[in-house]
Amino acid sequence: MTRKNTDMKRAVAMAYNPDEGGAPRVIAKGAGISAEAIISLAREHGVYVHQSPELVAMLMQIDLDAEIPPELYQAVAELLAWLYSLDQQLEREL
Repeated sequence: MTRKNTDMKRAVAMAYNPDEGGAPRVIAKGAGISAEAIISLAREHGVYVHQSPELVAMLMQIDLDAEIPPELYQAVAELLAWLYSLDQQLEREL
């Protein structure tokens, strides 16, 4: 049995350094085994893995090492703000 393309696991990794300016960049993306490797590597390094099929679908269309387009700024900014607050909360708990 083969799985439909829509059922295949997909993953996109982004990097953002506010000190460098510019927008977040897509640094890795893949489907199937590649997606599983991206997710596994992220978790091994303590990187939070967020699940959003809609956002992943949009990010999969961006070239590797390219900045996200302005159309995705709001969605990615909300995710980064949430991750920042989560990180701050975890630091306070330690």
